[in-house]
Amino acid sequence: MVFHGLQKMTLLDFPGKVATTLFTGGCNLRCPFCHNAFLVTRIDNSSVYSEEEILKFLGTRTGLLDGICITGGEPLMQNDIASFIKKVKDMGFALKLDTNGCYPDKLKSLIDEGLLDYVAMDIKNSKEKYAKTVGIPELDLTPIEKSVEILKEKKVNYEFRTTVIKEFHELEDFSEIGEWIKGADRYFLQGFTDSGNLIGENMNPVSKKEMEKMRDLASKYVPFCEIRGVD
Repeated sequence: MVFHGLQKMTLLDFPGKVATTLFTGGCNLRCPFCHNAFLVTRIDNSSVYSEEEILKFLGTRTGLLDGICITGGEPLMQNDIASFIKKVKDMGFALKLDTNGCYPDKLKSLIDEGLLDYVAMDIKNSKEKYAKTVGIPELDLTPIEKSVEILKEKKVNYEFRTTVIKEFHELEDFSEIGEWIKGADRYFLQGFTDSGNLIGENMNPVSKKEMEKMRDLASKYVPFCEIRGVD
């Protein structure tokens, strides 16, 4: 595999663990509020980390790190992700995967092989608004719906999460999302921050007060529902 970014240590990306975060390049979605445009629409292939470089680095962190988080972009677009994860697991690290849910067969395979310890899947919006929210008018929602059901089988620890954007989300969306993922273990509403590296323009956060109302609606369906990244 080739990686387009490395965060050597994080206490935030992998719940309860000290981790390294690895970033893959490429994504099939075009969410205007995505804060990683350099991994999606403006990929720089001149500055990358080889698999060998990453494994060598991880070898120096044995005993210091608990786990590895692989994010993107969309990591499941990488054809050799399973073989890489196996090597990481053999080194004794736990593995967290961030995904948009568009590759359910790959997700299921990794879970069934026992290669994942935690999965964080984005729920971009209510089903009706999904295509517009992700910037793909012809989006087929079926794979994403399938990934939701795979995770709800509870074969791996997981969470669903939604980054809340003023331009895309309204209060009633969270009743619809809640009903969709009803029975899920965890659901987080995430605050939006403009990284200066967005795919789109003029994206804005929602107030904490409004997010609390959204959380209260979703929590009728997912009791463990919290707000993250909002002061």
